[in-house]
Amino acid sequence: MTLKADLLPSSILYTAMPGVLVVLWSTGFIGAKFGLPYAEPATFLAYRFTLVAAILVVVSALTRAPWPKSAKAYFHLFIVGLLLQAVNLGCVFFAIDLGVDASVTALINGLQPVLVAIIAISVLDERTSAWQWVGFVLGLGGVAMVVWRKLDLGIGSPLGMSLSICALLGLSIGVIYQKKFCEKMDLRTGTAVQTAAAAVAMWIISAWLETGVINWTGEFIFAFVWLAFVLSLGAIILLLYLIRRGHAARVSSLFFLVPPVTAIFSYFLFNETFGPVAVIGMLVAVIGVVLVNRFS
Repeated sequence: MTLKADLLPSSILYTAMPGVLVVLWSTGFIGAKFGLPYAEPATFLAYRFTLVAAILVVVSALTRAPWPKSAKAYFHLFIVGLLLQAVNLGCVFFAIDLGVDASVTALINGLQPVLVAIIAISVLDERTSAWQWVGFVLGLGGVAMVVWRKLDLGIGSPLGMSLSICALLGLSIGVIYQKKFCEKMDLRTGTAVQTAAAAVAMWIISAWLETGVINWTGEFIFAFVWLAFVLSLGAIILLLYLIRRGHAARVSSLFFLVPPVTAIFSYFLFNETFGPVAVIGMLVAVIGVVLVNRFS
């Protein structure tokens, strides 16, 4: 049995999937904030990716999911795993660990939907209407309004800022590459291969740059379990499914909503406040996403 589009749940559930993806993805910054004080970035991600890959291999075996049939297919999955998980998440974790404020990272990542739309025009032959470009501008403006009050470009090293930009490129190119070369993969075995590739990369970096020591506190275990099961198993698979079903630029527009939702989580979990400008920014970002999806 393969997880084909026509075998997955009803249209009502599919309609809810974008919102679920935004909420799940937004918790990634929260999980990093909880877990990084107790583990080095690459070591944290190496354990996380290894656990997720092992679970997916077991699930694939129990459900008799089909594995890729050619070395070329494995190669494409390997590349997507490195881009979407090793490069994107690895650079975000290292950037935060080096002192880059989460609001700065959020603003840089806010460029991702625009970058994907530009690349998709030539690589995927996706056409973007004038109203969609208006939506992209509003989305990016809304993100800036949400994080502006906390924005301090002086926080973090030049290396940390460079890593934030690398994370942006990894996610953007990964979405395009997934859409072009891995659209028909089985979501169970395909994600297993991608996550295993990311795990190998993180273990190499961990052995090269880090001590590999983890302080297994209650906070770290919570963050580790949450990021492994909710983010890597839930959000990543959901993202890959939505890329399969829709245009890359349309799916990427959802990431405009990640910083606002993260700000809401931070308000309740860490007592971080946001003013009226941020609230207006949230509404502007929502309008931008609606325009991108309405006129796709």
